Amino acid sequence: MSKWRESDYSNIVIGGNEDTDVVMTSVEAAEYLKMHVKTVCRLAKEKKIPAKKVGSEWRFLKSVLDRWLAQEEF
Repeated sequence: MSKWRESDYSNIVIGGNEDTDVVMTSVEAAEYLKMHVKTVCRLAKEKKIPAKKVGSEWRFLKSVLDRWLAQEEF
């Protein structure tokens, strides 16, 4: 039996719609947002960016990040 690796699950999707419900790690979200991973984690902790904590790791939905980026600030 092979040992579990994080990369084995990097393409997990919720609901089967690969374009919108991709679950990303903090590293993947940082790459997607073109930000440093520590900045992404800090913003998630401060609830300034939408994320969920799973154990000790942050998870991000691509569709939620897209909506967050599209928001206009007033």
